[in-house]
Amino acid sequence: MRNTVLIPTYRRPQDLARCLKALQQQTKSVDQAIVVVRDTDTETQQFLGQFPPHLLPLEIVTVTQPGVVAALNAGLSQVQGDIVSITDDDAAPHPDWLVKINTHFLADPQIGGVGGRDWVYQGGKLEDKSQPVVGKLQWFGRVIGNHHLGIGAPREVDVLKGVNMSFRTQAIGELRFDDRMKGTGAQVHFEMSFVLTLKRAGWKMIYDPSIAVDHYPAQRFDEDQRHNFNDLALINLVHNETLILLEHFSPLRQIVFLSWSILVGTRESLGICQWLRLFPKQGQLASKKFLASLQGRWLGYQKYRMNSQKFDIKKQHFGY
Repeated sequence: MRNTVLIPTYRRPQDLARCLKALQQQTKSVDQAIVVVRDTDTETQQFLGQFPPHLLPLEIVTVTQPGVVAALNAGLSQVQGDIVSITDDDAAPHPDWLVKINTHFLADPQIGGVGGRDWVYQGGKLEDKSQPVVGKLQWFGRVIGNHHLGIGAPREVDVLKGVNMSFRTQAIGELRFDDRMKGTGAQVHFEMSFVLTLKRAGWKMIYDPSIAVDHYPAQRFDEDQRHNFNDLALINLVHNETLILLEHFSPLRQIVFLSWSILVGTRESLGICQWLRLFPKQGQLASKKFLASLQGRWLGYQKYRMNSQKFDIKKQHFGY
């Protein structure tokens, strides 16, 4: 089984060096390593130009468009392996990463995707909490991640995480990541549409916490600065989530999801109840989050309706 590793990178050559070193230490050798770099990222290009070719079968793909979606889609077009494993430049896969990934794909031909835990280091300190529920999409639309906290046995899930996810190339076929995702860098939730599409096609998605990478969240060079509030970043996040779920839900679940998200919501994407709960402590910040969440919902709904109308017009034109 041939293994391709795909890494999108932007302005983090030191992090990328650590990631590539971890790939050199795999107990199962990497058959193809694809690094996708932006055309304006001269520092990373210089680093890659000096990388010793005998250490990894490295291929460099250059993109002009910003965002992780464009980078991954450019990389996917060059994949030659039976399995493509995706990780971030600020992550370092454990030595048995590829071996454990292959074990699942070899055991069941219906498995289309495999993910694992990312052990997060914040300021050099390991976040070692644990959660039994990982990667689930609840019936009313709440998405539970927790991929960085997962424990227990391997199991089927609904959603994988971009820092540690692998796919059978036979399952992917011509499928690509959704280029309608908003954001100029991280494009939060970009994985979800891809994975849900594969699940709807009948492929199993497996999460195994023993398939691990060390994750050292590095600086982002876009509007999404992780733990610092930015209204545009939240609008983009909620837009992406809304568009994806509306397209994958039945009409009844669409109504339930929109009602729940506006009336209740989560600590991240606020609805009315979450706004009222957080306002005593966060004040105007809670109000800004609430307004950004509503704007993101509306933009996501508008995008969904616009795409639905285009599809209806296409059906009428071609008579199907």
